[in-house]
Amino acid sequence: MCHVQAARNSGCFISELPMRPLIFAAALLAATPAFAQQEFPATLAGHALLPANTMLTPPADAPADLQTSGKFLAPMGRVDQVGTVMGRSAGRPTGLSTPFRGQPVQGHSGIRRMADGTYWVLTDNGFGSKANSPDSMLYLNRYRIDFDKGTFERLETIFLSDPDKKVPFRIANEGTERRYLTGSDFDTESFQIIGGKIWIGDELGPFLIRVDMTGKVEAVFETMVDGQVVRSPDHPAVTTPALPSTPVQFRVRRSKGFEGMAASPDGRFLYPLLEGALVDAAGTGLEMVDGKQYLRILEFDVQAGRYTGRHWKYVLDENGLSIGDFNMIDATTGLIIERDDNEGVAERACPAGQRAETCFHALPRIKRIWKIEMTDANAGGAVRKIGFIDLLKIRDPNNRSRVPLSGGNFQFPFFTIENVDVVDADHIIVGNDNNLPFSSSRDPNKADDNEMVLLRVPEFLRAR
Repeated sequence: MCHVQAARNSGCFISELPMRPLIFAAALLAATPAFAQQEFPATLAGHALLPANTMLTPPADAPADLQTSGKFLAPMGRVDQVGTVMGRSAGRPTGLSTPFRGQPVQGHSGIRRMADGTYWVLTDNGFGSKANSPDSMLYLNRYRIDFDKGTFERLETIFLSDPDKKVPFRIANEGTERRYLTGSDFDTESFQIIGGKIWIGDELGPFLIRVDMTGKVEAVFETMVDGQVVRSPDHPAVTTPALPSTPVQFRVRRSKGFEGMAASPDGRFLYPLLEGALVDAAGTGLEMVDGKQYLRILEFDVQAGRYTGRHWKYVLDENGLSIGDFNMIDATTGLIIERDDNEGVAERACPAGQRAETCFHALPRIKRIWKIEMTDANAGGAVRKIGFIDLLKIRDPNNRSRVPLSGGNFQFPFFTIENVDVVDADHIIVGNDNNLPFSSSRDPNKADDNEMVLLRVPEFLRAR
């Protein structure tokens, strides 16, 4: 999760690689430019809303501290009285105040469609930073989404915990028996379910975390890039230096750890994707190719429990953009959300050159889902960007939208869009992270609901 307020204010390297499911591309495809700009149409086939102010009750054995959440968001420090600190998005009041009684069902930051048609959805660290989320529990929910009725039905919840003390650092609930994990321990942003285990990509370390289907941590893996461990300033091993003139050594920028994570169709490999470009090895700037920042897609061998040393480069359309999610379509193609940090709709935009609490001052420009190709042939280089759909230009001929259209189109104008997966041969599902209580992307002063849209995109999914 990358809230507006927060954002602005042991692995091993192996040299002998096993056989992979990625196949070599034909010479013609390998020679295709990596930055194709082909746009494909998208039609709204369904729209479901989960109200922003939706809470769940913590487990009975959770510490009393977790019965309320969001106690550490106020500028002046801790606030215990429920509903007293107004949430704000870029300075605008959102109408919802913290602390909350219970745990908010929000921050949807990764999705996987299951064979029975239900969806597992991951929540992230809670309120946007390691410092302000010690009372925000980490969990996954399984939903049945009814696009005809526009509703979510929560079927089950898996809370993450560390009773066997597998996490290699002190956690917020260290002294408790169950040791439930919180947003001060990890920022869970992506996941895959493989062989009865849940693999989770974390943004703070960044780490890979393996848990069982009860949410119990089994292992935590450091991040390896080019044979070296890389860390963010929020990694437990990174500390403030004794002197202000002493540099802090890290290559992963804050809130730029693992945001998306795909898996090979056979479950053998994970492909965790960083949200932002790494600081280069010399520590002088960000990693770039031809003047454009690129994000690393790493490869992790699930069976061996280690990084293979291979990577791909996801080159951003513009420097400073971020990604939101990553899932594979098949063995060589995948879906990646690429976005700017803006939010809002034109009908509620501020007058030119003005800024107020009741209007949007920075409208979104880039909210896209790219189809990419990554193969053995382009390993170490840039993935091929096959084409994209524009989430600000979705057609709605059958009146499936449950919100007003903007400029004649259905728009997904959210600050953070962090969920995408394939539904069938013609459809994908896309969802926002509503950053409760911080994002208000449809109405300047109303906290965003959790939304999921079903998009019909047959030409996009078939594109090669």
